[in-house]
Amino acid sequence: PSSLPRDITSLDLSFNSLVMPSHGTLLMHFPSLLSLNLSSNALLTLYPAVFSNLRALRLLDVSSCSISYLHSEAFEGLVNLHTLLLGNNNLQELKISLFLPLESLFHLDLQNNALTSMDTLVLQQMEAVPQVRLEGNPWVCDCTTYPLQQWLQHRKGERTGMGNRHQGHFGAHDALTRSALTHDILTCSSCAAATAPAGKGGRSWPYLVGFLVAAITISLLVTLAAKCKLFHKNFASYRHRPLPDTSSIGGSHIEESTSWDRDTSGQGVSESLPMPNAAGLHVEDDDGFIEDNYIQPSDQLQDE
Repeated sequence: PSSLPRDITSLDLSFNSLVMPSHGTLLMHFPSLLSLNLSSNALLTLYPAVFSNLRALRLLDVSSCSISYLHSEAFEGLVNLHTLLLGNNNLQELKISLFLPLESLFHLDLQNNALTSMDTLVLQQMEAVPQVRLEGNPWVCDCTTYPLQQWLQHRKGERTGMGNRHQGHFGAHDALTRSALTHDILTCSSCAAATAPAGKGGRSWPYLVGFLVAAITISLLVTLAAKCKLFHKNFASYRHRPLPDTSSIGGSHIEESTSWDRDTSGQGVSESLPMPNAAGLHVEDDDGFIEDNYIQPSDQLQDE
């Protein structure tokens, strides 16, 4: 706007459809600006060194502009910037050297973006910023959030001690900010604070152990079943009995009769014991041979 005086200190250009220059600087004719509001300008793109002529600027509001990417030199030249509002955008990551030019930054608002984790070097650069708002981001609650969790816990203790010494300087707003930036992540993160971050496969080891245990158990059961079957087979082979001699039915009857006589009388071969089923013995031998009975010596003497 060319009709504005060159010495203005505050300019509100929010809720427009501004197109930022890709080359050169923005508002080069207003070097005395202390506050610039560019919020709610849809699809706003911040090119490198676009604010480099606004060295006196203290507050920059670029919230709700659908910003998804910030160049590492987007804030080049803002050496006196005190407050930077980047909330309600689509930022997914922050460049390592993004905050290096912001030597005087006191308040940084990154709430309600798309940040899932934070690089360790970026956290080290943000260490010098007294007030940081990070709530409302979809943090991935695994061990990749461990550096951010440690950073927040360190800052919580540091700010508590500083707030006790300088309560009048920070005031109620700073106490609210410190509470908000720690609550959203410390309650979300499920990583153990006392353990170092694990690798990518840190959460898959219980499934691997379960699979190995199941495989070993099944193998043991199959081996046991095979061994039991082999044992029963071998045991059954040793339980056989010799088959009876079937060369002559009569002989089997005689053997059975003789063994029965031995068991009942306890004596040797008896001369007068009756033989069961003797009626059918004379038909057993096909050759006609009939065994003679034992001839008593007394009978031979009488014949002589």
